[in-house]
Amino acid sequence: MLKDSATDSPGGAHAGFRHDAFVYTCSEEFVLSAAPYVRDGLAAGEKVVVALPPERNAELRQALGEAAEQVRFIDMTVAGHNPARIIPFWRGVLDEHPGRVVRGLGEPAYAGRTAAEYEEALLHEALLSVAFADAVGFRLRCPYDAVVGIDPTVTHSVPEGLAEKTFRTALPAVPDRAERWEFVRGELAQIRQWVNARASSHGVSPDRMDDLELALHEICTNSIRFGGGFGTLSVWIEDGSLVCDVADQGRIDDLLVGRVLPPLDGLGGRGVWLANQLCDLVQLRSGDDFTQVRLSTRLR
Repeated sequence: MLKDSATDSPGGAHAGFRHDAFVYTCSEEFVLSAAPYVRDGLAAGEKVVVALPPERNAELRQALGEAAEQVRFIDMTVAGHNPARIIPFWRGVLDEHPGRVVRGLGEPAYAGRTAAEYEEALLHEALLSVAFADAVGFRLRCPYDAVVGIDPTVTHSVPEGLAEKTFRTALPAVPDRAERWEFVRGELAQIRQWVNARASSHGVSPDRMDDLELALHEICTNSIRFGGGFGTLSVWIEDGSLVCDVADQGRIDDLLVGRVLPPLDGLGGRGVWLANQLCDLVQLRSGDDFTQVRLSTRLR
């Protein structure tokens, strides 16, 4: 078991939020670690929410027996398919139970994700300490399947430094095979048509094309408004997804952009939030003189 990445002393950086993890090598090990954790929460009168892949949910339900009826089970492969939606999910749980201690069990880096999805799941884990720095009465434990090959100490020991470093480091280079468009103000309609043609040719469904069109419009608009008035759009196929990378010369300071719904009268942020709701994966990185937003939409 990994030590909490929380500080429980009064005034500590993460007072009230406890975040730890465990690694399991088989179903039996998973249940032996997960079931007592859940039972302890129920015995203490806490609200217990479990967000795991379906097979893990089923194993834990069986192990808990009748006590499982007191637990809220969520399919992480749906709710957290795009890792950027997981922090809003947990925020929603806390908002639903004000004043009550919440005990969560969540597996964001589950087996079967793509390399890019694992990268975002790890960034999500590091950002938890930022997102819930002021939370009161929230404990979250994250199971890691050993087959995934991820060391959870990376995100649970020094999460703030990892989150900042990852967010400020550019994504892997756009491949040479990608098609590119250097766009400026007034070209958004043409960009949508251009991307739609490519999406259609690769079998993206009409509904998903509509989602991608709206998300891409928002992100390209952000480049024009906040990134110097222009940007570069690159499109290619990778890991069964149509990938659209939008790069400009702007800078985003908020590490949680797109993970917290901005106020209606706020400046910016809503485009990334919307993209996170519409796309299968959104990767965002921003440094002193660059911002990248990479949108992925599954072909099937």
